[in-house]
Amino acid sequence: MRKHLFKALPLAILLAGCQSITGSTSEGMMPSSEAFVSSNDPAYLGREHFARGDYALAEQHFRKAVEQQPSDGPSWVGLAASYDRLGRFDLADRAYDKATQLSGQSFEILNNRGFSYLLRGDSRQAAVMFSRAKGQRPNDPVVSNNLRLLRTGQDRG
Repeated sequence: MRKHLFKALPLAILLAGCQSITGSTSEGMMPSSEAFVSSNDPAYLGREHFARGDYALAEQHFRKAVEQQPSDGPSWVGLAASYDRLGRFDLADRAYDKATQLSGQSFEILNNRGFSYLLRGDSRQAAVMFSRAKGQRPNDPVVSNNLRLLRTGQDRG
């Protein structure tokens, strides 16, 4: 089942999202490169690098953001998601735990943790987290897509 799930990961990246770390403008497009270069805010830079798929740089910036402001829940979620994409699930768990301490079991944390478990191949825990997220936002398309991806991966296994 795992090898089939990993074949579906490119689709997962398109369908699934880490909602708290999107960095788009009101038009739905990325800010210009000048805006990216001129910003010194590590949380902003973390979101930008994450959106571009540069998870190592995103991790560095989110880590700096939480070092500067330990109560920044969204940056903890961004740090956790960056660790997930780098395969550092032990560190992701710690960052999700800290984000949960600060923000409670928010939709974003539950959905992202579900995706984290999906990346690890733990479909049972992924289903638990996605179901909790869906309970908070029954009509959210991101969690619905994540659940669909989970079912598709299970059907192939």
